Order: sequence, then C-alpha cells, then structure tokens
Amino acid sequence: MSDYLEKFFNLRGKSAVVVGGGGFLCSEMAFGLAQAGVDIAILDKNEERLKSAVEKIKSFGVKSFGIALDVTKKDELEKAKEDTLKRFGKIDILINGAGVNAPTPFLEITAEEWHAILDSHITATFLACQVFGAEMVDQKFGSIINMSSASAGPPLSKAFTYSVAKAGVRNLTQNLGREWARNNVRVNCLRPGFFPTEWSKKHFIDETRNAAILNHTPMGRYGKPEELVGAVLWLCSDAASFVTGAEITIDGGFTAMTI
Repeated sequence: MSDYLEKFFNLRGKSAVVVGGGGFLCSEMAFGLAQAGVDIAILDKNEERLKSAVEKIKSFGVKSFGIALDVTKKDELEKAKEDTLKRFGKIDILINGAGVNAPTPFLEITAEEWHAILDSHITATFLACQVFGAEMVDQKFGSIINMSSASAGPPLSKAFTYSVAKAGVRNLTQNLGREWARNNVRVNCLRPGFFPTEWSKKHFIDETRNAAILNHTPMGRYGKPEELVGAVLWLCSDAASFVTGAEITIDGGFTAMTI
C-alpha cells in the first residue's frame, strides 16, 4: 500500500513558492508541503511572520528561505523568482494566498480601501501567476494553487470588496487552467469556507453571525487550517495530473446547505 501511495503523492525534491506564506492559512500549507519533502520559499510582507515560518519549515529537514516584499510589485516578484531559482534550481509549485479584508459598510468604502483589498488579492495573484507562471510554462511543468473563497459567489455579507476579489481569483484560475493546460501547468484554486482568524472573529463574527454561520454549516463547526493541507498535497502531486481549472471546496458542507 505504501508503494502505491508513494507513486501518486510523492513530492520529495520539489520546490514551492508560497505567497503570503506567513499567514494563518498559507503557513499551514507550507508546513504540510515541507513535511512532504518540499523546499519552500516564503514570500510575505510581514517580516516577523516570515522569519517564524521559515524557522519552522527548516525544522522539518528541508531547505527554506524568506523574502519580505510587496506582492503587488512585479519587479519585487521577479527578483524573488530569480532568488528562488538560484537556490532551488526550479519552481514546481506556486501558492497564492496573500490578501487583506475589511468589514466596511458598502456606502462607506473609500476608493483607497477598495483598491488596497483588490490589489492584495487579485492583483497580487495576477502578478505572481505572470512571473512564476512564465517560468513554469517555459519548463513545461508546474502546479499553481490560488485562494478563492466561499465568498466568491454567492457573496457573503460584510465583505463587499473581498467578495469581488475572490470572484476574480476564481475566474483567473479557470482562464489560466485552460490557457496553460498544453504546457503541463495546472492551475486550480481552493474554496475554503469559514476558517476564522482572531482578527476576523473580532471584526466580522459577532454572536448573531457566529450562530448563522454554524447553523448553515452541516458539520456545525469552523475549519482548522490543517484541514486544507490534504487538498494542497493532492493538487501538487501526480494524483491530480488531470485536474486543472478547478475550484476545490473545503467548507464543512456550507456551499451545499439551503434549508
């Protein structure tokens, strides 16, 4: 049985770039890949989170380094790509998970906030797919995982700009899945349900909203970051060799729920 699973899911010797890799969800994905034998480059704006993630990844016995950068700046991403290629020689996997949010009522959203949230999600994903995707297209292999959301459609209340951005990420993923399929570059996205951080619990989830979310989630609980790892390992492996342009839902049944 172990040989059979090894054939499909072996990731040892691969290398990954995780954009937003210091964050709540993407750090856990990076840790999962590292434990599967993948070398990891962590890209994040927050230097403290960056350092912490890299140190933990190294404890799993793989190579890792971090780059503090603005994910909305293409020149900084280009430099990160060159640094990664110098260290690892190739880039097999890209995870795009940077982004911010805000609970601002619609009529109070400023243009500055609108653009900041859109840029952190859709612009950052677009640019990273351009920069690292170009390398994958040239080498004729690679797996890209973008972060969609249950808010991609139908949209969740209190997250107007975020919902627009996540719908764009899903659409871009489908476009690139089609565009790069003949180059053996697979592009998919995860659609997590509710995996709340302490920040989102404070700013988005009051007692009434908490009850509404859990009542609408058949499993009756929130997701844990490590529950995304299995899908990541699958999408990065040969077991998903015919999967591209897909949105993988991990939400405890939230999307399947009506009444």
